[in-house]
Amino acid sequence: MQQRKFQRLQNIIDGHEGNVSHLIAILQEVQEEYRYLPEEVLTYIATAMGIPPATVYGVATFYAQFSMIPKGKYVIKVCDGTACHVRGSEPINFALRKELKLTGGEQTTKDLQFTVETVSCLGACGLAPVVVVNENEVHGQMTPAGVLEVLKKFQVQEEN
Repeated sequence: MQQRKFQRLQNIIDGHEGNVSHLIAILQEVQEEYRYLPEEVLTYIATAMGIPPATVYGVATFYAQFSMIPKGKYVIKVCDGTACHVRGSEPINFALRKELKLTGGEQTTKDLQFTVETVSCLGACGLAPVVVVNENEVHGQMTPAGVLEVLKKFQVQEEN
């Protein structure tokens, strides 16, 4: 069981020929697989590549793109840069969090379907306020009602 669990990891490492200079690319692929970087996975990568665990952990915690906590299948980023904030990003964030019943500092729903993150700037100020889903679906000039429609689309998609 344990060997099978790490077989996909080993395939990713082998795909990069265990090259330490490919560590970031390896971590990116691993994160795609798990949606985050579990501690036991970082230890396995260090052992398999013959490098200190502190090196792997250091890279994984240095870059904002890597997460050490589980994320949902759908990661919804609400931009809160100046333009988005002025044009109403807070009510959008509030509507999402209320609908998904995220309280306090929670970012991810208990069923690991949705993660809501607030980001400093998505670089699309002309479309403010902006929401991005899974890094590839951009929704500009968003409203609280509009973001709930976007959310509903994914919820219906998951039910079918």
